[in-house]
Amino acid sequence: MVHSVELIYDADTEAAVRGIWDALRDKGIPSQSPASRPHTTVAVAERISPEVDSALVPLLDRFPLPCRLGATLLFGRSAAVLARLVVPTAELLRTHRDVYRACLPFLAPKPLPHTAADQWTPHVTLARHIAPARLATAQRIAGRPDEIVGSIVGLRRWEGDKKVEHLIG
Repeated sequence: MVHSVELIYDADTEAAVRGIWDALRDKGIPSQSPASRPHTTVAVAERISPEVDSALVPLLDRFPLPCRLGATLLFGRSAAVLARLVVPTAELLRTHRDVYRACLPFLAPKPLPHTAADQWTPHVTLARHIAPARLATAQRIAGRPDEIVGSIVGLRRWEGDKKVEHLIG
């Protein structure tokens, strides 16, 4: 299981995303687990040293950071991942770049490439492994409301193998 450093959201934004997760589940579409927390991954690797936490503390003064969750996105082909775009602003991209760079010395054996600054698509995952026949319904549900306006309030380090969250700061 991978480890990651992630952006986390204010309570209202989290509630809006959880509402989408619930609506998808109500229609029989496998969404994120209710035990999960809405987030946007900034850096990911097989292992991340806990020492990254102190390296990230100097970046916490950037939060809260305004954000908008916009259009739905699909990743993959036959069993799609459904997400909402976190509309990239100059401030969000700068924050990603700086957090990612601060994480690099602590990622082992190396970062997974989809979080590199030139390959990152900021998003919040809504559902995984959606069958093609369910995509239209899933997108209709996931696209409401058209826009979610909120705040990114901080960072966490996620230990995927233990399913443990470590809030930074």
